[in-house]
Amino acid sequence: MEVRVSQILGFASEAAFAGRLHDLGHAGGVEYVMLAGEDVHRRRLRARTDKGTDCLIALPREQCLGDGAVLLLDEDRAVVVRLADERWLAVRPRDSAAALELGYFAGNLHWRVRFEGDHLLVALEGPELDYIDRLRHFLDDGRVVLSECHEQAP
Repeated sequence: MEVRVSQILGFASEAAFAGRLHDLGHAGGVEYVMLAGEDVHRRRLRARTDKGTDCLIALPREQCLGDGAVLLLDEDRAVVVRLADERWLAVRPRDSAAALELGYFAGNLHWRVRFEGDHLLVALEGPELDYIDRLRHFLDDGRVVLSECHEQAP
């Protein structure tokens, strides 16, 4: 099977896509294209998903591939870009109450997370600023502070 991609629909981190991708994921309908970091700057490339679908990608100049880029989304399946070297946003809650609230919040958004000591690491599947904007209410009142980004999972 072959898919032709002429535009990026959005990013997995966007609210408009997160719920649908979550549901498709449970049904086995999400395919991932794994790309090396240097490939995100290319406008034209051929790649294969983890389920064997060939993707012929030809993007307009104003669009760039990135981690979490949604290339296809229909009723039965989606094709999403994942970078081979994942980036993680590290956040540290102020106290146990903030940690519980942050965990609940991240779970509701279906974010992939890992734990490192007292930090919650959130996989960046879209622009980092999207995640920071979603966390703004935690950051503004000091319940959560940002730490350095990790290039790969610990």
